[in-house]
Amino acid sequence: MSTALVILAAGKGTRMNSDMPKVLHQIANAPMLIHAMRSGAPLDPERTVIVAGHGFDAVKAAVEDYDPEATVVLQEEQKGTAHAVDAARAALADFDGDVIVLFGDTPFVRSETLENMVAARKDNAVVVLGFEAADPGKYGRLVMDGDQLSAIVEYADATDEQRAITFCNSGVMLAGREEIFALIDAVEANNAQDEYYLTDIVGIARGKGLSVTAVACEEEETLGINSRLHLSQAEAIFQARARAELMDLGVTLQQPETVMLSHDTIIGRDTVIEPNVYFGPDVTVESGTHIRAFSHLEGCHVSRGGVVGPYARLRPGAELAENVRIGNFVEIKNAILDEGAKVNHLSYIGDASVGHDTNIGAGTITCNYDGVMKHKTTIGANAFIGSNTMLVAPVTIGDQAMTASGSVITSDVPAEALALARAKQVTKPGLTTKMFDLLKSKKKKRDEGAN
Repeated sequence: MSTALVILAAGKGTRMNSDMPKVLHQIANAPMLIHAMRSGAPLDPERTVIVAGHGFDAVKAAVEDYDPEATVVLQEEQKGTAHAVDAARAALADFDGDVIVLFGDTPFVRSETLENMVAARKDNAVVVLGFEAADPGKYGRLVMDGDQLSAIVEYADATDEQRAITFCNSGVMLAGREEIFALIDAVEANNAQDEYYLTDIVGIARGKGLSVTAVACEEEETLGINSRLHLSQAEAIFQARARAELMDLGVTLQQPETVMLSHDTIIGRDTVIEPNVYFGPDVTVESGTHIRAFSHLEGCHVSRGGVVGPYARLRPGAELAENVRIGNFVEIKNAILDEGAKVNHLSYIGDASVGHDTNIGAGTITCNYDGVMKHKTTIGANAFIGSNTMLVAPVTIGDQAMTASGSVITSDVPAEALALARAKQVTKPGLTTKMFDLLKSKKKKRDEGAN
């Protein structure tokens, strides 16, 4: 049976105290809405429909950036969850399959849980996702009759006996396209908020003699994010999950709670991550590497056997081949370093390519920006760049070439050549003492005049 995802993402999120739509606030460097879309991705949905409202254009742009094939529809007025799902009706008019309703501010429903719902759907017209709540509070209660869900009762309407139920409603539902929209047609706004609630379809379905059941998941999966506090809790949940998964895959995290990961971080086994390392978006680290403490990686690729840090920064476009060494206080941006290259200390390599087994001395800078445009530095294989060399791009250093320490290189250096580009040293005997005596005399006169 084909599956469609309908993700409700129209809310403003007043408690976030933000101009940004709630579902675009980020967890692990991706909007929480994208996390919800990722949850359903393993089901290989034939359609994905996002129901947006507040900040429609921004939500639409974020969705299309992640999945250009997804459809974003507008819910002009927010009149309840059933009304929101109904906004997806036209987008699914020619779809024949099951519809899973998710929430853009509930990002942690596991794909395995959704697969369990799909399995339960084979014998039921409607499947609801529930959870055993440690503190049921004012959640809606799921009233079960054996394996059948007889009703969803809101806390305000529940009896004392029903309030004692700990099996609670997450809001996530699954039904056939034809059934869900037929049931929505029967929903009425008979409540103080004058809204159309999707939960009402359970009672309507039972009244029609249809089979309805509930599938259970961990409470953590149903966390809805409505405030900055919730957002921080969600970040902690994601990080704990991601760290555990990495360690299960054979990655060593020496102090796991200090390592921050992104939603798409990929790290190979037998890699060692020291404390206080930050992985921004789009980072791949291959097996057998060593990322040392206090390093920051974003938009980069580190191949097998590499060493990065401590206190290193890899920016977008940094591509490190096997056995590359990046040392302390080194920044790499939009640069390719071939196998065995070394940049061990206090250097900036940007908009550059560095050949295999080349050594970049401490304090080297590729001067890549002229104030208007960026320019490229090309360094050949087995070259040696002396400490404190300024490479003024565009410039090419040939294979096995060398630059002398303290040089400012503005012209190409042929292969196997030595380039020296620094002023001749001039030594003035005794001048230091004379200069200091003169300066001290001037200072004394200035101080006496001030008094």
